[in-house]
Amino acid sequence: MALNTMKEGHDGSGLGLVLRNLGGDFESLKTYPILSGICSADGLDLLDGYMSGEGFREVHFWQPDIDDRAPEPETGRRDHYFAKAYEYPAAMKNRPQADKEDLLLETRLALRALGEEDESIFVFSFFPDTVTLKEVGDPLELGQFFRLDDGSLMAKIILAQGRQNTNYDIYLYACHPFFLQGYCTMTNGENTAFVPIMEFLTSRGFPGYIGYNSDSEVFDHILHYTQRQLGYPLTYYKDVITPLEEKEIDTRKDAAALRLIRRSLRPLCIDGPNCVIGFSPDGSVFMVQDAKKLRPGIVGGVPGKYALMSEECGLDEAVPNRDKTEDFSPMKYDMAIITPGATVLKKWNQLSGTYVSYVS
Repeated sequence: MALNTMKEGHDGSGLGLVLRNLGGDFESLKTYPILSGICSADGLDLLDGYMSGEGFREVHFWQPDIDDRAPEPETGRRDHYFAKAYEYPAAMKNRPQADKEDLLLETRLALRALGEEDESIFVFSFFPDTVTLKEVGDPLELGQFFRLDDGSLMAKIILAQGRQNTNYDIYLYACHPFFLQGYCTMTNGENTAFVPIMEFLTSRGFPGYIGYNSDSEVFDHILHYTQRQLGYPLTYYKDVITPLEEKEIDTRKDAAALRLIRRSLRPLCIDGPNCVIGFSPDGSVFMVQDAKKLRPGIVGGVPGKYALMSEECGLDEAVPNRDKTEDFSPMKYDMAIITPGATVLKKWNQLSGTYVSYVS
């Protein structure tokens, strides 16, 4: 409904949903990895055969209760929309979490490769406590088609975008949001620095840095690279994608570290305009702007329920009973962070490198 109120700001060409910290049918399955995707009848047989052969045992199968009265997706109704929870293979049950996550990534990529040529299998995520749903069409009509109000899919963190990819052919793998090992982003804007960023990421030797059917997918992979691979705090994501000028760096206590980041990670600097919304594995949700600040973005809410939107009308739909004087529109040096559990809105300033205020 919030997307529908912002319809003038999107083209109604698609719906992408990433749900994290799940309730509903998945409330009791927090530790089980969940495979989300779409497949044909033959693709389902292929997928089930592969998963069984790799030692994964299915423990729960969710599929939407399709409303036959609602308009169908623009590209036609698919055979199977699914989210399947599995037990890990026996050999992996006592392995470190990082090893399990690498196995899940390897499995998702293998399934993608199996079904990509004939589009018999699309897999969007394979990770614990996460469900992803994507389709082509008007978001409100797709919400009705999937009966998203029936309570079977519930989550405390919801990323939703109401348009397909704009710079390439419409393709489900190009549909925002993008998810990788607990990191997720969606973007409003155009990333004209896409090629050098893609070339840098693909040179890292990490198997998950592939695809790039959208120039916005790199934002998620930069987040993953800076936090999971390099171990940087979330606020450094802003310093990587929009580094300060040399004279500005002197205002920070960590100036020496920032100069090293600016030199070594220069290829990851974005060129907007872009507004990026995302979350990290600990449940933090954030919004950042590039230096040009030509895309709208607003954050507001009440303790326990915050929304990060392109437009104020969407925020009004999602959290109508809030103090609007506390709404925050991040500018070029700002990063808005909603803490896990949606308890506090933190405002981080890049020039000072500090949190300038808290709203709770």
